[in-house]
Amino acid sequence: MQDEDVLAEFRGAAALLEGHFLLSSGRHSGYYLQCARVLMDPMRAQRLAVALAAKLPRELRREIDVVVSPAMGGVIIGHEMGRALGVEALFVERPTGVFELRRGFALAPGARVLLVEDVVTTGLSSREAIAAVAAAGGKVIAAAALVDRSAGSADLGVPFFPLIALNFPTYAAGEVPADLAAVPITKPGSRAA
Repeated sequence: MQDEDVLAEFRGAAALLEGHFLLSSGRHSGYYLQCARVLMDPMRAQRLAVALAAKLPRELRREIDVVVSPAMGGVIIGHEMGRALGVEALFVERPTGVFELRRGFALAPGARVLLVEDVVTTGLSSREAIAAVAAAGGKVIAAAALVDRSAGSADLGVPFFPLIALNFPTYAAGEVPADLAAVPITKPGSRAA
């Protein structure tokens, strides 16, 4: 799947939004990719996961024991990646503000984990999820995401494979351009900024 094909999937789901958005990272943007909308169609989610799995080197795909995703945004694509790779898919969540495995999920000691996200902007959620996997006895050997919004700057500490890299500008609160600041803010993400 080429970049234009990926963008066509987002456009087809009305998931590429324009406005003034406060991202989960705390940064502001004039664009937002609503991955929940693109993933609400099971066939579209499956196509995107198969394309993302194909981005992983063959030898890496063979090493993966389990997929782990951070809730909420990563749950659907993580599940679909588990299906595409033929492994179980678990998720971590933040009931007390720190990611942890719950709901009876557990990792075998030394389990080789692929961390799967919907969107990576700063990499904070990914790094927090990687720490939770380590605390649960697993080892993240690579990370994957539908979208890398970091402009290549997110350091996850493991090899990172995005389906597409989009470099929409983002701004710290004090750096928002006047034309964007004039637009009412929408907070579409799943985490309080």
